[in-house]
Amino acid sequence: MHPGIYGMLEEWEDGDQEINMDFLLPTGIFLKFPVSRNDTIKHIKEMVWRNARSEALFSGLGDPDGYVFTCINQTAEREELEEEFRRIRDVKPFMCVLRLVAREGNRQEKLTNTQITQLIGKGLHEFESQKNHEVNEFRTKMRTFCEEKALERQYLPWQRWLEYSFPCDLEPCRTPSGFGSVKLKSSKIFINVKFEASDVTSFLREAKTLTMLGSQRLYLSHQEISVVKVNKTSDVTCLFPSSAQYIFSCLRNGQNPQLTMVHHSTVSRFQEEQSRMCNQMFKSRSLSRPPPLPLKRVTFGIHSSCPLLYFSALGKCCSLVVQAGLFHGSELLCKVVTSLDVTVCSEPLWDQRLEFDINVCDLPRMSRLCFALYAVIEKTKKPKSTKKKNKKADCPIAWVNTMVFDYKDQLKTGEFLLSMWPSVPGIDLLNPMGTVEKNPNVDSAAGLLIRFPNIRPHPLYYPSLEKHLKLKEIMDNKHYTEFFEDEKDLLWKLRTEIREHYPENLSKLLLVTKWNKREDVVQMVSLLKKWPDLPAIHALELLDYSFPDPAVRSFTVRCLRKLSDDELLQYLIQLVQVLKYESYLDCDLTTFLLERALSNRRIGHFLFWHLRSEIHVASVSLRFGLILEAYCRGNIHHIKILNKQNEALAKMRALSDFVKSGSQKMTVEDLKLCIRQETYMEALSDLLSPLNPSIILTEICADKCRFMDSKMKPLWLMYKNPSTPGDMVGIIFKNGDDLRQDMLTLQMIQLMENMWKKEGLDLRMIPYGCLSTGNKMGLIEVVKNSDTIANIQLNSSNSAATAAFNKDALLNWLKSKNPGDKLEQAIEEFTLSCAGYCVATYVLGIGDRHNDNIMIRETGQLFHIDFGHFLGNFKRKLGINRERVPFILTYDFVHVIQQGRTNNSEKFERFREYCEQAYKILCRNGMLFVNLFAMMKAAGLPELTCFKDIQYLKDSLALGKSEDEALKNFKVKFNEALRESWKTKVNWMMHSLAKDNRA
Repeated sequence: MHPGIYGMLEEWEDGDQEINMDFLLPTGIFLKFPVSRNDTIKHIKEMVWRNARSEALFSGLGDPDGYVFTCINQTAEREELEEEFRRIRDVKPFMCVLRLVAREGNRQEKLTNTQITQLIGKGLHEFESQKNHEVNEFRTKMRTFCEEKALERQYLPWQRWLEYSFPCDLEPCRTPSGFGSVKLKSSKIFINVKFEASDVTSFLREAKTLTMLGSQRLYLSHQEISVVKVNKTSDVTCLFPSSAQYIFSCLRNGQNPQLTMVHHSTVSRFQEEQSRMCNQMFKSRSLSRPPPLPLKRVTFGIHSSCPLLYFSALGKCCSLVVQAGLFHGSELLCKVVTSLDVTVCSEPLWDQRLEFDINVCDLPRMSRLCFALYAVIEKTKKPKSTKKKNKKADCPIAWVNTMVFDYKDQLKTGEFLLSMWPSVPGIDLLNPMGTVEKNPNVDSAAGLLIRFPNIRPHPLYYPSLEKHLKLKEIMDNKHYTEFFEDEKDLLWKLRTEIREHYPENLSKLLLVTKWNKREDVVQMVSLLKKWPDLPAIHALELLDYSFPDPAVRSFTVRCLRKLSDDELLQYLIQLVQVLKYESYLDCDLTTFLLERALSNRRIGHFLFWHLRSEIHVASVSLRFGLILEAYCRGNIHHIKILNKQNEALAKMRALSDFVKSGSQKMTVEDLKLCIRQETYMEALSDLLSPLNPSIILTEICADKCRFMDSKMKPLWLMYKNPSTPGDMVGIIFKNGDDLRQDMLTLQMIQLMENMWKKEGLDLRMIPYGCLSTGNKMGLIEVVKNSDTIANIQLNSSNSAATAAFNKDALLNWLKSKNPGDKLEQAIEEFTLSCAGYCVATYVLGIGDRHNDNIMIRETGQLFHIDFGHFLGNFKRKLGINRERVPFILTYDFVHVIQQGRTNNSEKFERFREYCEQAYKILCRNGMLFVNLFAMMKAAGLPELTCFKDIQYLKDSLALGKSEDEALKNFKVKFNEALRESWKTKVNWMMHSLAKDNRA
């Protein structure tokens, strides 16, 4: 090894040649021999035993299974290599040294812990090293809860187990009026069957009285199928081909239910799902409490100092100041207090008591104490302003939040050292929306030492509300509303009427509640117990950080329990994000998500990846890591599937780094050669797609793989399709781009499509799969048989300058792909999808629309890709807005819609009607979109950080206006898009020229 170079990280990736390794045996014997980088730990152990036979003291060694290798890993920690089927190149020891030690403890438990550590990307020892009672209690409780769920699943009947393992993927459709109450006249039911990852669809016709007792054999697309259960009033529970390789699911109560065929290995996998359970019981803490808080007025104070601050040059810094505020959600409970100034030094000390103007008994349960550290800087004087006094400015340095009560409801006392977070431009000094976790990077963070005073000789707990509720009944339910403004006073006085007649307006009532008045809190909690359950569209709003009270969040989760699995999957991205607003690890939302994930493997799959993709974020790493650990312990057999996906993603990232390495000009042939290596072929084949766990990525086709020309060099990976021989399944791996904004946009497009279909309007949208799997990396589904508008235009023109103005290019391309009678259907597909994307891109304010990120399938469906800008953040150049139309509707699009005839106004008016109908449906559901975007503020997307960013959405959906007013406004935008389409064409021409010059 070269001097000054430590570790073997690069050597482990260096081809397939052998490498010399040292082995330390428990008998004191030292061995050294070469091993292949592709050897498994098990094979290496066998070689050690063969080599040790000729050494002294071999008889002192026992059975090989009684020993385990240990090494020092890349994070400088001792690791036991319990999973012996791993390759040594995947273990990547820090040095080429393995030590053989006797096994201790439960081997299966250690193996499970190792697998979980590899899977979640966070060592379980990090949780144990916290020495935090809250963490320990949460782990114990969630482990017991999840293992109990796994034990329940073990005894499920096979039909219920199939529903868990292969949940139905149901197609939204309009339910015919009177269906179920009126007897069908037809003696047959018709079911549209779609094969997953394939364009093949077929109709299945059967007698409506067919039951499980009377199964028949049908032949569908050369596949022999056994109908197990078909009934007009129930689901088609499952259908098996004769090879037992597929499961079907269908939609209940529909005219032509659509089935989705999900490939899986065999029903014998039911046997593999039997999991081991632990009988450890969680001991709940005592319910006893000391006397309640006093009702008399008491001041609340802290003692603050900052001995661990390190400052860079701050210009002419006069002094340092600490500001503190008490918040309940977004509401400031009392006046902010500010410390005295202290001189800048390495260990500033305030030694000051800060007092807040609020009674201790009036502190809400979820009171949050927010600190901000800032410097007071003297501005430089200008020569002409000698007569004016020097001005000063505040420079924010760091912030930190902490709860006033701990997770056991106890008022905090004593000293706490809070590692602060660096301030971010654009955020106020105090950041109540921020996390209550401390900054884990203690070596580089400022530390604020505070002291909570002891106001009683014994611990004080937030008192139970039951006694106060009884007291309020005795006191004839007196209302304390004299301090409210007129509107708030009216809402508070009529809260019962709101509950009875307008329950969906609960959020407005919660916002006017005085959470710093205990009597009002008692009334509100009492009212919540009798409040009717809200539909999800309204309940989701209550998960915002503005509503932190535990009674409110418990009520919200109670409402969410009525969500179907499909609905929960639709909102899962947002539900994971609002976990960041929870103040304690153990909360109703976490338990709810784990419970549903352990009841439906598809939900568990996406919950895992949504959490895993942000495990690198310091502020949520602990919380998300603990939830991931709990899920894995409740679904041991899912770990193997997820680990396979994780291993494939690691290889994709290695390939991406190889392609992007600037050492030499990489070619597609270099990439293919790398993929053909045994370790890459093995890792990248035979796995469930992270994008869609219903699809198996069987064998990667190295000859069809390539990398794309864009900046981040995304990988284009193609797989054989087991459903259709000769067909391919494609995924794109991106490394270097944050895909969460694309994922959010596509989620909204999928939601729009579902709404339209439920209203009987199918606009042929293509919300392709997109999944963020880690820090600036993820996967995108390849939409087969499609091309960009730019390529179609360029291929039909002689120069890039004129390509964008060739209005016949699109229609001619469709004619070439759809000869004869197929053309009319292709134009209809284009018309419908163009209407859908016009409305969707306008409502979401999607920017950077050019002819390279608008695509079209050979069947005629138009769709958009690359959603780097939304909510009206349009691209600008030299201060000029490059995009001057509300959405893309060019004359070549109109040319296709009108079938190439300029006088075909009937077709265009039908297109306009599609747009208007789609827009009205979205407006009726406008608050749901606003709520979902509001919940995503916690994600930290650059174009979605506060409520101001959502204002565009409120305007585009015309919230607060009547349907007629909204439609009138949309018609204006529609005409504007059509009238100004020439500007779009100029923008497209500039983009084509720039692309041509780069090439």
